[in-house]
Amino acid sequence: MKNKKGFLLLAAGIMAAAFLTGCSGQTGNENSGGSGDLLAQIQEKGEITIATEGTWAPWTYHDENGNLVGYDVEVMEKVAEKMGIKATFVEGEFDGLLAGLDSKRYDIIANGVNITEERAEKYDFSVPYAYNRTAVIVREDNEEIQSFEDLEGKETANTITSVYASLAESYGANVTGVDDLNQTFELLRSGRIDATLNEEVTYYDYLKEHPDAGIKIAALSEEAMEVVLPVRKGEESASLLAAINGALEELKESGELSQLSEKYFGTDISQNE
Repeated sequence: MKNKKGFLLLAAGIMAAAFLTGCSGQTGNENSGGSGDLLAQIQEKGEITIATEGTWAPWTYHDENGNLVGYDVEVMEKVAEKMGIKATFVEGEFDGLLAGLDSKRYDIIANGVNITEERAEKYDFSVPYAYNRTAVIVREDNEEIQSFEDLEGKETANTITSVYASLAESYGANVTGVDDLNQTFELLRSGRIDATLNEEVTYYDYLKEHPDAGIKIAALSEEAMEVVLPVRKGEESASLLAAINGALEELKESGELSQLSEKYFGTDISQNE
């Protein structure tokens, strides 16, 4: 991505700082009685409460039978299994997920989350469990936008707290806030916006279900962004984060993350290649 590598490389620096400095701050779990170690509270309950959208395939969505499925769903089910607890999912619009984590309604978020500088001030992050490149998606007849720089002055749409909204704004785009991915593509296909930024794999998944969508990728970022699990910043979350990181490392070493990635994305995005 021209002139914006710093934005996409921010995640790596934040992750390194997190491992060097450790966790600090205030937090607790209102569902488990306030202060104390969050992992111990979760183990006592026997379940971890996970926030997710349920509308963002192939990360988290509903199948033809109405069951919540997706890469994030299966990853967290396997993580919870290794921790000896149950994974309980609570669905909501993306812009409300972080607020729910702040208010201690959830223990963690699993929703293809990327790291931003603003988020790093409030949350600690797991080790990456997926990597993805950012795509600028436009209508097939759009020849004006061929790079990230061409977004200046253009109309885009994303959930307003997403990293893609911030990235579009950094290139001078006017961002319209939406509730979910389907609404974004509806605005794009109807010509009410010029472009949207999202994951390359999400574009291909949408195109698989909507082969006549009439959209294309105009540009791709050069660097992959890290996908992580955010928790509230603080000592009370430290043991939970360590347990989650251990489970993710085991899933990576056993090849299970790669298998889930192939299942949902048709390629292995669990490795940064």
